[in-house]
Amino acid sequence: MNVTKKPLDPSATGKETAPLSFTYRWQDAALYALGIGAGQNDLSFVFEGLEGDAPMKVFPTYAVIPTYEACKAMFGVVGGDFGGVVHGGQLIRLHKPFAPSGTLSTIGKVASVGDLRRMAQVVFSTETRDEQGELVCETEWTIMYLLDGGFGGEAPPKSVRVRAPERAADWTVEYPTSPSQALLYRLSGDYNPLHADPRAAEKAAKVTEGRPILHGLCTYGYLGRALVEHECGGDPSKLKLFAGRFSKPVWPGETLIVSGWRDENDPRRVVVQAGTKEHPDEPVFTNSWAEIAR
Repeated sequence: MNVTKKPLDPSATGKETAPLSFTYRWQDAALYALGIGAGQNDLSFVFEGLEGDAPMKVFPTYAVIPTYEACKAMFGVVGGDFGGVVHGGQLIRLHKPFAPSGTLSTIGKVASVGDLRRMAQVVFSTETRDEQGELVCETEWTIMYLLDGGFGGEAPPKSVRVRAPERAADWTVEYPTSPSQALLYRLSGDYNPLHADPRAAEKAAKVTEGRPILHGLCTYGYLGRALVEHECGGDPSKLKLFAGRFSKPVWPGETLIVSGWRDENDPRRVVVQAGTKEHPDEPVFTNSWAEIAR
């Protein structure tokens, strides 16, 4: 992503992008599904020709893909040093399932620019509508600017802490990733060289240990797959909201371990957490929950 370097602009709060069009084919939705580890066991998400004329399904976490161009535009509006930008958290809110193909329109908004003194926190929000003008999904992207704090702005509101219950999870699943997983996932539109080029990874060795890391949103997609399988009975329309924080990187080839806890007081709510088999004491996705239509 090429973004002109300029000072972080707190006055960018509230600015919106023009509507940005995104056209996708069933092949694009299937490529995304493969990028988040789907395969023969997820045939309805990767194959367009199932018997019974049922349309191909699309994973709900595909919601992040039509918003890339809006996020790029908002990075340009906010400014700041992109060399210190990391993805802090992600939220999607689904209003209707994605069609297997179509044209969508997204408007992005700089929801907030907060000063954490040592760094800054920016939140982008988006709304995506279909060709009929119906709202398909909303997203919120929490972006950390590690090199742009201390500009004298207001601190962002504290996020609500979500902790896994101190009991066994209701389900746990292991998902191995391929050593080429990031190279496959990037074909859906996230071309940050940090996930492919060892030279770029070496420049960010404090985070990457000098090796290309898996996209955070690829990990997010794996977790979305787990929710569709274990909470939605394979029906993507039942996932209504999924949010959480990226805590540690994952390297391609590692095995994700995803666990879910159903809320005993709210049947719609599920707490989610993920780590890796290789680093069992270091959760990679935390402060996470989902809302499921029952």
